[in-house]
Amino acid sequence: MSDEDAEDIDLDDLERRMEGAVGALKQEFLTLRTGRAAASMLDPISVESYGSLVPINQVGTVNVPEPRMLTINVWDKTMVSKVEKALRESGLGINPVVDGTIIRLPIPELNEERRRELSKVAGSYAEKARVAVRNVRRDGMEKLKRAKAAGMSEDDNKFWHDEVQRVTDETIAAVDAALEAKQDEIMTV
Repeated sequence: MSDEDAEDIDLDDLERRMEGAVGALKQEFLTLRTGRAAASMLDPISVESYGSLVPINQVGTVNVPEPRMLTINVWDKTMVSKVEKALRESGLGINPVVDGTIIRLPIPELNEERRRELSKVAGSYAEKARVAVRNVRRDGMEKLKRAKAAGMSEDDNKFWHDEVQRVTDETIAAVDAALEAKQDEIMTV
């Protein structure tokens, strides 16, 4: 195999891209409400501040004073109502309680139906991650086809094919493990 063929099959790049899909999945999992308070639950929520949308943590300090409570200490009094509105419209199912510049977010218990719903959402996030991993695999396999057409030996092609498949299988297993852990967390809180 020539050096040029070896450069086409960058296993480290494929692995990095696949791990990126797992990292994105874990970030999405952080936004799922499991019945315990976590500051990351508020990450996807943006507030209009002086003409632009900004994350909540850029208009106030988010704290977790107890396992079932979040607080936001809003820095600018004029932003309190906008933050409250964004929280109510976020779809998290949390009713904010305003106390001056502090907004309290009591995290209610999840009922069985809501737990199942969240478990399904986690499953759909995991499926998106699997699709992303398979797309990276497909890119790698297409590079292998081009390298074979350009003169890569059958043995080298088989070796790289097996390596791409190994990395894919390991990454899909990591996605499945993350999903199982998240579903266990959702169902047992």
